[in-house]
Parts: sequence; C-alpha cells; structure tokens
Amino acid sequence: MTTPQPLFIDGAYTAGSGSGTYDVISPATGERVGSIPLPGTEELDAAVGAAHTAQRAWARVNVWERAAVCRKVADELDARREELARLQSLEQGKPLAESVADVTEAAELFRLHAEDAVRLNGETLPSRDSSKRMFTFHRPVGTWAVITPWNFPLLMFAEFAAPGLATGNALVVKPPAHTPLTVLRAMEAVVAAGVPRGLVNILPGEGQFGDALVRHPGIHAIGFIGSSATGAAIQASAGLKRSLMECSGNGPLVVLADADVAAAAKAAVDGAYPCAGQVCCATERVLVHRDVHDDFVAAVVAEARRVVLGDPFDPATVLGPLNNEGVAAKMDRHLADARERGARVLTGGGRRAGMPTDLYYEFTVVDGVKEESLLSREESFGPVVPILTGRDDDDLLRMANADALGLQGAVFTRDMGAAFRFMEEMEVGQVIVNETNNWWDINMPFGGAGARSTGWGRIGGKWTLMDMTDTRTGVISL
Repeated sequence: MTTPQPLFIDGAYTAGSGSGTYDVISPATGERVGSIPLPGTEELDAAVGAAHTAQRAWARVNVWERAAVCRKVADELDARREELARLQSLEQGKPLAESVADVTEAAELFRLHAEDAVRLNGETLPSRDSSKRMFTFHRPVGTWAVITPWNFPLLMFAEFAAPGLATGNALVVKPPAHTPLTVLRAMEAVVAAGVPRGLVNILPGEGQFGDALVRHPGIHAIGFIGSSATGAAIQASAGLKRSLMECSGNGPLVVLADADVAAAAKAAVDGAYPCAGQVCCATERVLVHRDVHDDFVAAVVAEARRVVLGDPFDPATVLGPLNNEGVAAKMDRHLADARERGARVLTGGGRRAGMPTDLYYEFTVVDGVKEESLLSREESFGPVVPILTGRDDDDLLRMANADALGLQGAVFTRDMGAAFRFMEEMEVGQVIVNETNNWWDINMPFGGAGARSTGWGRIGGKWTLMDMTDTRTGVISL
C-alpha cells in the first residue's frame, strides 16, 4: 500500500489538482502505508458543491428508502470487515481484535440509525387558539463538515455518517491526518451500497485545511470529535453555525470504602489499555478511599500483569503502540512530572526498547499521584493508571469535580445511596456504576456535562438524530 491514496469527491476517487502529498506512517511497523494528496480550495469547493446538490435531492427521499440504503452500507461494511480491520490496525496501531470490533460496531451504527430515523416522530401540540392546529416535524440541517480523530477512524466517521445520512443530510469529512486510509477505503462500501453521489465526501487535510472547511460558506453545521483545544478553535471559526462537539475527557474512576476492590482494580486496568489508552473515556484518574488504598493498589498491580504489549497482529497482544510521537511525548512529560512530585511508578513507566518503532509504551501504574500533577490535571491519553487517595466520600467527590473536563466517570460502591449521589453530583455527562470508566454503548447519549470544556450535544441513539435535524413547527388555521 505504498501507492498514493486518492481523495473521495462526488462519488469518485480523485487525486485532486494539487501536487503536494503527505505520508501515512504505521506506528506498528514504522513503514509508509500510504501517500495522501493535499486538498486545496478547488477540492473543497467541489466537495461542498457536490454535497449541496446531492443533499437537496436526498432530503426529498422518504425516510424508509434512506433507511434501506443505510442498512445496505452496514452489509457492505460487514463484507469488508477483515480488510478494513487490518488496514485500521496498520495505520492506527490498535490490536486487530479491537479493529474488528470497531468495523462491526460501525456497521451496526448504520442499522441502528436506520431504525431510529423511521421512528423520529413529531408531535401535535395544544394551542390556546381553538382555530389552530400545531404540530412539529424534523428536517435535515443540510451539509455538515465532520472532523474526526485518529483513535477510532472508521467508528467515529460512522457516528456522524449513519445518523446524518438517515436524516437526509450530506457530509464533507476531514478524517485525521494520521489515520485517513480506513475511511477512504470504506468509501467502496458506500458506493456499493448505492449511496447517491456527493452525499459523502472525504478530504484528509493538514494545517489550515480544517479551518477552511468549517469557515466555508456552504457548510451549514459542524460535527467534531477530538481534543477540547481543537474544539475551541473550531467553534471560534464556526461562529453561529450549528455544532455537535464531543471533546476531551479526564474521567475519574472513584473507589469508595465499601467497593468490591478486586472488581474495581480489574475495571481500572480494563479502562486503561484498549486503544493504548487513547480513548476519551479511558481510565485517567483513579480516586481511591484511603481505607482500601493498599488492597486496591496490590490488586491493580496483579491485574496489570495480564496486559501484553506487542505486535497488534499477534493474537496474544492486547496493548499495541501509541499512534504518534505527540501522544508518546505527552506520556513522557506526565510521568517525568509525576516522578518529580514524589509519585511511585509501580509498573512500566516508559517506552519499550527493541520494538519496530519508538511508540510502544509499557503499561504503567503510578501510585501517590498528587492532585496538582499533570497525570491528574490533564488527559494523558496513554496506557496509564494514576492512583490518587481521598479521605472520605466528600473528598473523593471534590477531587472528581476538580477538573475542567466532564465527559464520563465511574464509581464503585455497594451502597445504592452513594451510587445515586455520585450519579447526580459528579459533574460529567455519564456515570457508570461498578463498571469500567471506559464502558460505552452505541445506543447511549454520550457527551459532556454543562459548564465543562467537553463540548455539547450527544453522540448515540436517537439523540444524535435530533442534534443533526431541525425541529420545525407547522400551524394550520381551521
């Protein structure tokens, strides 16, 4: 796969008009796996123009027909599951079993949102004027700019494309520069399923291309998954355009004094190694009641022994390399800061030598983490379990909420009253009780809490369809 990988505009692959390209390097092997043309103004205008034309016609297609096309996309993705999964692991670095699960889930999203769309109902509203009848209905917004991250390249594309197509929208997608190949290859499934030309356009880009995309006058709305810093920059450029933003998380896993310590330790580890910890709801901070601290730490160290770092194509591997040098260097900084502040690295703590690239990071457990440390204050986005200790439930809740981000959290307790307290008072969008912080379901409304720098709107189930449509009102005089 060292030949140039083209752009996808108006239903066809194209090399574009520019002469510039950039290489996609595998974090697993260090080899070049693709060369991507750099899109410019001409390609952006063509993609937005194609999307406009296609969307006007697609919005008039009845929802049952749109749903049937979405189900065909799911079938075509399923038929290409092995090919797409291997390509994703090559460019992203995650173990092959995780990539297979991602492709399977992406297909399932197209089926789920096909069913959601045909059940997206309006309602009849009572009017104070007896001569009027009011009712609501849903209409597509139009053409969406979709910007997705490199950790789940196909799945997070599907999180917007499935509800977007099902509700009559068109999309111009900028996949991540580090992992664009899987989404580009998946357009073969889109074409084979009969998705009308122009409804989905794929333009990987670097530098200022994303800003040009969201500022384009033909873009009506923005869908974004990624870091809070990038999300803030996008929103500053987007102005009053509709936006659906799912940004960074630094989610706490809280272990109360009455918790099942063994289950909590397993959950902490299970939340830290999938996708090498590069997940917005991964284990980022573990806040443990001091009465169970020692038992919990011993259990976490024991659980860490089952995490096998290695070649993502080896069936024994559960932890692959980090995706890029930027996130690896961030791990280095966070661990150096923790050591300087007196924390104890119990397992791992650095990059493994002798691997094909310098991105293979040891699974790491750190105890005695201070609240002011980078491991606590920032999203590390790597395979690390940072352990902090609290005095009591009030202290643990304070620590959980002492963060600018508020995406997802977890709490381990046998006390249902305490569970409900943390569900209601932890300032995150979702609280998972007695399960890993990394738990997610495609039908849950996933997103951040208000007054936090984690975005707004919801990814998952009918809630995404409602965010990607306008609620319109009709009034009829009798």
